[in-house]
Parts: sequence; structure tokens; C-alpha cells
Amino acid sequence: MKVKMHRRRFIQSIIWGIVSGIMPVAVFANRTRISLPRVLIIGDSISIGYTPFVVQMLYGKAEVVHNEGNAQHTATGLKMIDEWLGNTRWDIIHFNWGLWDLAYRSTSSKVYGNRDKVNGTLTHSLEEYGKNLNRLVERLQKTNAKLIWANTSPVPPGEAGRISGDAMKYNAVAEDIMERNNIPINDLYSYMINHMDKYQIKYGDVHFTEEGYKFLAKEVVKYIEIEISILT
Repeated sequence: MKVKMHRRRFIQSIIWGIVSGIMPVAVFANRTRISLPRVLIIGDSISIGYTPFVVQMLYGKAEVVHNEGNAQHTATGLKMIDEWLGNTRWDIIHFNWGLWDLAYRSTSSKVYGNRDKVNGTLTHSLEEYGKNLNRLVERLQKTNAKLIWANTSPVPPGEAGRISGDAMKYNAVAEDIMERNNIPINDLYSYMINHMDKYQIKYGDVHFTEEGYKFLAKEVVKYIEIEISILT
């Protein structure tokens, strides 16, 4: 009985102190501090390119990190997803696979990444891609984070190991999966396709200039901010 009385008086004294201005609100800091939303970006080198700008644009609004290393293709994702998710409680996950899945590679190729769309072997067929992506979505849904899918950016003519136009086919498979699971689609393909001449780092390369990555980051931030507004 005495313990309860002392506790009640203690709480009353703190409240009175805050109201009267004698005691700062910081007394409750450890209990009431609201942490920023945690955002995980999963993807290949394209996402690695725009993530630093996403971090800058969302400074003070969210804690943004990229999965360790390059997410490569969907088989890599299935192998590494648990490690990438770790024990963190993610609020938002913005994710993508595709450019590696649709790539043709040959061990005899001297091109970076052993890319070879003439003599190489396709990494994952559309069917394999769909099956792998389905499994990845199922795993990501278990996190209870808000998921955002990013469509694969364009494959330009002249790419050594990828066929121009294949990104649209793989995006169609992904879009069907996302629509069935009510996952928003950040269509980076459509967002970038008419700006390739301006932002492509060089002919035949799927990568972009610094300004190109900033351009992509703006669209990524737009989708993440929508989810942040819902969370808050």
C-alpha cells in the first residue's frame, strides 16, 4: 500500500514539475522518444547508386540503409534475405530484382561480369524469375513492413549481356505478383525510359551518371514518403 502511494506521489510530483516549468520534459525522454521510420532498400547496383541520395533527401525523416553488397539476382536474394533483414524491425522495404536475372553470362566472356548475350546462358527464365520472386515476396511479407516494389530500369541497346526490351517482360511478371499481393509499384522503368540519353553513363551501359541517380532517387523518395505519412 505504501509502495503504491509513494509511486503515485512521485508521478504527481513529476507532472506538477513539468506543468510549473521546474522540471524539463526530458525526464520522459527514454519513454516517449519516437524513433525515425526504418527503411531498407534491397537491390542491385542501380539501387546502390541512388541510395546515398535517398539517404540525403530523407535525412531527419527516416533511417535509410541498403542491404549489404549487391542483391544481384533472385536466387541470391533467396540465399541472403534472412541475413539482410537481420533482427531489425523494418517499417518500409523498397526492393527490386531483375537486371541480373535477365542477364546472359558465359565463363569464356572477357566482358565485365562475363556478360555475353550471344553465347551466354540466361541467368533465370521468366518462369524461374516469377517463382523466385513469389518466394521472396512471401518472406518479405512476414516482416510486416510496408513493401514497395521497384520495376527494373531500362536495358539500353548495345548492352553486352542483356537484350533491350527484356526488362519490360520481367517487369510484367513482377507486376502481376505485386498486384496480386497489393504491393505498390514504383515504375522506375517508365520514369527513366525517356531520359536515357540524358542520364545513361555511356552507350550500352545500364548504369547512370550522378545526376541520373539523383533523378531516380527523387522518385524513390516520393514513394517512401507516401508510406512514411501513413505511418505517422
